Amino acid sequence: MGSLRRRQSRPQRSGDAARLQPQGCHRHRAGDPQSLPQGIARGQGIDRKRTQAAGRKTSRPRPHRKGVVRYLSSHPPLDQKIIVKKNNLTLSLEIARALNSGTPIVALESTVITHGLPRPQNLELARDMEKQVREAGATPATVALLDGEIRIGLSDEELVRLSESQSTLKVSHRDFATAIVKKMNGGTTVAGTMFAAEKAGIKVFATGGIGGVHKESSFDISTDLRSLAEIPTIVVCAGAKAILDLPATLEYLETMGVPVVGYQTDEFPAFYSRESGLGVSARLDSPKEIADFAKAHWNLGMKSGILVTNPIPEAEAISKSEMEPMIAQASAEAIAQGIHGQKLTPFLLGRISELTKGKSLKANLALLLNNARLAAEIAKEMNAKKKEWAI
Repeated sequence: MGSLRRRQSRPQRSGDAARLQPQGCHRHRAGDPQSLPQGIARGQGIDRKRTQAAGRKTSRPRPHRKGVVRYLSSHPPLDQKIIVKKNNLTLSLEIARALNSGTPIVALESTVITHGLPRPQNLELARDMEKQVREAGATPATVALLDGEIRIGLSDEELVRLSESQSTLKVSHRDFATAIVKKMNGGTTVAGTMFAAEKAGIKVFATGGIGGVHKESSFDISTDLRSLAEIPTIVVCAGAKAILDLPATLEYLETMGVPVVGYQTDEFPAFYSRESGLGVSARLDSPKEIADFAKAHWNLGMKSGILVTNPIPEAEAISKSEMEPMIAQASAEAIAQGIHGQKLTPFLLGRISELTKGKSLKANLALLLNNARLAAEIAKEMNAKKKEWAI
């Protein structure tokens, strides 16, 4: 046995290597330097490390349209919550996969969670909006900031954390850097959500109502209007918030070239109310028509967003005549208390909810869910048209 072990462990003779070398050549696949034996690869001037690196580079899928992201590996683990950072954004695994596969996605804002609704309705609403989007056949992408990271898509645990956070920043364009540097949690406004969604490649966004021009205030104009003029996104809402100067808001949008579409209506909705006495720039009666409108608008080279106004369901609507006195009272109280800026809208909405004994809160929840459903239907139509045209 000892002699046998010595014979097995002795070095191979040069003839042995020569006999083995043809076997290596036989295993070599044509055109594949990776399968060559090391000696032959060197003899042909092939650097195996370079070819392996080149293989890694070329084997990854290349993005074929805006918004598509690359996985960190071809088969990421199913329990991985964060998949990749793209354009200073942190995408959830679900959203990264949806972008890569071309699944319809609807962006959802988060100030309604952090600043718009009381607990626990804020968390219930966040979950219900995501549920409405899923049931309609699209993927929800709630946008927020957690620990200074711009997040696209949140887990349920993260929704809970956001809804219970004691100190959150209301994040519009100017506030992103503050939240990032100070590693803060934040709820994104309409403008903030549009900004993040566009960077991620998401074209459809659902909210309650947009900001606009405030009543009896000098130059108090929401950044939402500027974003609508500059960011090519479909924004589905129930009009502008009823606390605003609606005629002035529509004038601003017209000046900035933003189409204001009425979904199955000729009248601009007034958030809690289906009527405002003001017209829209176009009436469209189906999600397909809205997708066709977006195609025509953006194919002409237009850069603005498209505002789709979706009236609150009739069962939960509050008449304009009933709402106006309460809005006037809440506005007068805000002026008397010196409330303005980012604190004004949350104060007014909260005070109106008190004056209506919760009726306006119920209406707010209903219109948000209604908008989420419509946005998902539009996203599906937009997705179906991606083979026909490029946005």
